[in-house]
Amino acid sequence: MNALELARAIRTGERRAVGVIETCLDRVTRRDAGINAVTRLLAQRALDQARHVDARVAEGIDPGPLAGVPFGIKDLFDVEGLVTTAGSRVLADRPVADCDAALVSRLVEAGAIPLATTNMDEFAYGFATDNAHYGLTRNPHDPSRLAGGSSGGSAAGVAAGYFPLSLGSDTNGSIRVPASLCGVWGLRPTQNLFPTEGSFPFVASLDTVGPFASSAADLRVVTEILSGQALGAVEAGSLKLARLGGWFDTDLSDPMAAALNNFCRALSITQEVALPHVDAARAAAFVISASEGGALHLQTLRSHASLYDPAVRDRLLAGALVPAPHVFQAHKLRRWFRAAMHEAFAQADILVAPAVVGEAPPIDAPMIMVGGRSVPARANLGLYTQPLTLAGFPVLTLPLAVEGLPLGLQLVAQPGREDRLVALGETLERAGLARARILED
Repeated sequence: MNALELARAIRTGERRAVGVIETCLDRVTRRDAGINAVTRLLAQRALDQARHVDARVAEGIDPGPLAGVPFGIKDLFDVEGLVTTAGSRVLADRPVADCDAALVSRLVEAGAIPLATTNMDEFAYGFATDNAHYGLTRNPHDPSRLAGGSSGGSAAGVAAGYFPLSLGSDTNGSIRVPASLCGVWGLRPTQNLFPTEGSFPFVASLDTVGPFASSAADLRVVTEILSGQALGAVEAGSLKLARLGGWFDTDLSDPMAAALNNFCRALSITQEVALPHVDAARAAAFVISASEGGALHLQTLRSHASLYDPAVRDRLLAGALVPAPHVFQAHKLRRWFRAAMHEAFAQADILVAPAVVGEAPPIDAPMIMVGGRSVPARANLGLYTQPLTLAGFPVLTLPLAVEGLPLGLQLVAQPGREDRLVALGETLERAGLARARILED
């Protein structure tokens, strides 16, 4: 049952919010030892809020569009009364948060109920959700495979059926990669559309925050709630779609290549757009991420380096040493690439690209093939997401309706055109071309 169906059942009295929360808590308790999506259950708060929702329904008061819907929270968002860990022991001694992060608060005001905090790569620096302190999050559809990251716990929690909605962050692909590998909907919104207050930063000039969902219809409502703006009506059939070629058409696994070709054939997508110097755009994203991340943590690294995940620590230290002229050139290229992205939309309303090279990599061999070489997945699963990061455009991750392991596509629109992405997603869902993969009891 998706979020809107669940909220409707609770508002009409068909189901009780307390019963829903108890069921979800039981599901996490039974399943999560083998998945490790959740870092902390918010059981008491969730049950207290559920009782409040049920009481309002009994009084004839509408608790909101997401009445009683449980949601997960990536562990870099503030949750009142908890220490915000950002997946690290480094922050363990910080004071507890005195209020919820802005996105958490907006969902709560709409009637939704925080159920759990979720696992992530330390300080959101990675694509695998392989955390030295909190463990590895496994893919619910095949626990021998990665869930992706850095918002892997949030994506896996939706796929595992713990909650129909969750919050994540996306700097270089941290929503898009795990959404694709876990088979759920994910949205990287236009940069600065959603407030980042109360979320621990990674790369302030690139960071975005956004949702995972179990249906496109849920994504519409959540996007409106988180942005505080209604999405306009869009006729999806009138949208012009083009496929991103070049960089985005190499290194694909056979299943991904076949799925992408079938998708384009089903929608009669024949036009192909090639963005210029995508390799340089990806390199610029690497440089900006490394330098800003390193600068943010430099003082703490000097005094508490041993508390960091060694893999993250080394990348942050290397980033702090990036020469300033290189950073300047990366930002200069960012501005140029953004202009090139705008030019690409002279030919289409939506650009289509793979989200990752293929299926989730095995945990015991976390590698992917790039340029004929086997390279580490933790650093390279963002092959197709990192370049698009530079432009700050909105990207919807669409879970394809395919057999076997989940595969996802990126649908890219111009800034502020989330309405087009969501309308197209809803249409594709109704047509049976897109479908979230949620485990059943």
